[in-house]
Amino acid sequence: MTRRRRTLIAACLLAVPAASALLPSAEAVVPPEHAVVVCQSASFYANYDSANGPSGLLRTLAYGNKIGHTPGSHPVYNGWAASFDFGPNDWGYLRIECIGGYDSW
Repeated sequence: MTRRRRTLIAACLLAVPAASALLPSAEAVVPPEHAVVVCQSASFYANYDSANGPSGLLRTLAYGNKIGHTPGSHPVYNGWAASFDFGPNDWGYLRIECIGGYDSW
């Protein structure tokens, strides 16, 4: 085996554990806790950019809509919480003060 080939194999073997450490594991995913919208209406956005705020309005959620958010596990940026809408089953952002009624359903 040539020196170049041995070096390439060694580099690949060292890169695999390092790369896998950067990837989230399936066990690290936290399912959202059941909650509801407690505002009369809440805008639900697809993305949040810290420089520009929320973007990509998906829809407006009404009072009582079933959503999911786990405090401490799902991010909140400047009052915008990563949330899961159980209606069409998609993720987005809405105001944290519009989330309440945890484990009520």
